[in-house]
Parts: sequence; C-alpha cells; structure tokens
Amino acid sequence: MAAPATSDASVPILPAALAAALFREARTVTLDAGATLFLAGDPCTGCYQVIEGLLKVTLDLASGRERILAILGPGALVGELSVIDGTPRSACVGAIRDTTLRFVSRAAFDAFGRANPDIYRDIAAVLARRLRDINGALLATSFLSVKGRTARTLLVLADAFGKDVGSGRVLIRQKVSQDDIAAMAGIARENLAASCRTGCVPSW
Repeated sequence: MAAPATSDASVPILPAALAAALFREARTVTLDAGATLFLAGDPCTGCYQVIEGLLKVTLDLASGRERILAILGPGALVGELSVIDGTPRSACVGAIRDTTLRFVSRAAFDAFGRANPDIYRDIAAVLARRLRDINGALLATSFLSVKGRTARTLLVLADAFGKDVGSGRVLIRQKVSQDDIAAMAGIARENLAASCRTGCVPSW
C-alpha cells in the first residue's frame, strides 16, 4: 500500500437505503481533529460510517514515518474488513478534522447481514475498487518520480473533494496539510516542499 488507496468520498459504499437500515439504531461517535479511532492490531468491535468530517487510514513504517493509505469522507464505511472476517484492525484510523460517525457492533452487523445478504456484494465491490487503487498506487511508487507522485496525490484529492471553479481550476474543498499530502504520496515532507518551490504543484 504505497499511496492513497482511495478517498471513498465521492462514491458511496452502500446504497442509501441499505446504509440507512444498517445504521438505523447506530450509536453516534465524535472525534476531535488529531484523535485516534482505532490502532492497527486492535480487536474488531464493529464498523462505522462517516457522517461528517475527514479521517485518514495509516500505517507506521519501520522508518518511523506515517504512511497514509486512504482518506475517508462523509458516507464512507470504516472498519468493514475486520467486521467481516473477525481479524484485528489492519491499519490505524484517525481524524484529520473534527468527525462524527455512526457505529454498529459486529453482532448487529452480522444479524443485519443474515437478513440482508446483498450487503456483502456491495462491500465486496468497494473492496475490489480499493484493491485496484492500491495496484495503481504500487505502480506509481515504482515508476513515477517524486514530482509525479505528488501530482498524482493531488489529482486523487481533486477527484474526491474537488470543485470546478472555472478557468481550468479545481478547488479542493477539504483542508489537508502538507504533512498529510507527503504521507499520502509516500515522500518526505521536504521533497513535497521542493516540488512546490519548483512549480510542479501549487504552493500553499
């Protein structure tokens, strides 16, 4: 997992009616910016849906640096892989901005799945999409330069959160720090700054 796998911000994971039914009795969870939802290796207690805010899915590398695997916005499911197979969490999830989520326990999810087996087909579709995105990210890490990876990351953010403001410009409507963009691209923060200085990507 070498770059942002997916944003899940512009493509709903579940049909609206199915998501509403699953989370009808859900508990509301709030996270302040910078707070951790769960850590890699934590036991699975259930899954979440983002109502508002922004989350990042990360791994801590042996070098001590953080690697962002995905950015999750409103509508995204969080923790669905572990709730299906019962294994511990495979990555860390934390809040980039103040975030509100809905939570359903694993037992409630299992009961809903027995009554609504189509949910597994929908989740399988999003997992397949994430796998394709990861394959693309691996290719980018292998074959793109630092500037190329930086540009690719900005395109991912623009695709997920961008708004066309005319004259060939796209406004990214979420505030993402340079540290997080560097972690998404899999490059050092200073290399991102150098790309900005050389005019490859916009400065802040």
